[in-house]
Amino acid sequence: MTETSYAGLAGRVVLISGGASGIGAAFVRAFAAQKARVAFLDIDADAGKALVQEVTGTCGAAPLFVPCDLLDIDALQTAMSEVRATLGDAAVLVNNAANDQRQVLSEVTPAEFDWMIGVNLRHVFFAAQAVVPQMQARGGGSIINMSSIGGIQAGGGVMTYRASKAAVIMFTKSSAIELAHYEVRVNAIAPGNIPTPILASSASGKDREKLESFEHAIREQMRADRPLKREGTTDDIAEAALYLAGDRSRYVTGTVLPVDGGTVAGKVLRRRTEQKD
Repeated sequence: MTETSYAGLAGRVVLISGGASGIGAAFVRAFAAQKARVAFLDIDADAGKALVQEVTGTCGAAPLFVPCDLLDIDALQTAMSEVRATLGDAAVLVNNAANDQRQVLSEVTPAEFDWMIGVNLRHVFFAAQAVVPQMQARGGGSIINMSSIGGIQAGGGVMTYRASKAAVIMFTKSSAIELAHYEVRVNAIAPGNIPTPILASSASGKDREKLESFEHAIREQMRADRPLKREGTTDDIAEAALYLAGDRSRYVTGTVLPVDGGTVAGKVLRRRTEQKD
């Protein structure tokens, strides 16, 4: 957890989607530590309630947890209205909820495709749409969308996920232009491989063993690929979000910030070196 104070975050309303676990929970902890008025949405009610108790114990103020299935846009809009009624207009929206389920192109069904787009892109669009009037009312704000280095560089195995995260990047850049007039900044964070419990918890038995083995191989490969020879942490991503949310980034909009230990840059440099050779 950072000890740095980020200008202007104290007292501001921060709304985080998918905040009950993983990177989302790191966001909740980090913004609460900055004395922001934090609200988070998540479908996992047990994890959400546990996080409220944890953060209340460490920060002294309870974040607002609203259970919500983000695939249900009506429920999302209702939850955001509840947050506004309780805490006031949001100054910061972190569109975090996502899923990087492994899929093989030949096996993806229309229903699976729609689900992946829904969990990674659709709610991002409509949460931003719903929060903009709040930010206009208060004279500005910061929207932070979670993309991924998977939305920047190509690769197999997670094509629907990569496509959705690439779409998040273009949505970020386009909405940043449209909303600049209202002093609403829109940026994206593109994490590298950050160990979280989501993948392993989605399977059991032999399937879990296979997934854990696959994840281990991927993590070893990515550790070898990145110039900074360590795995990233959820706190690394939270630090980037604090910067983009606070006043120190007041002249930053329409950007995509990779937080990947140099993975993307390292691959580009190696590719150029290989081409010269």
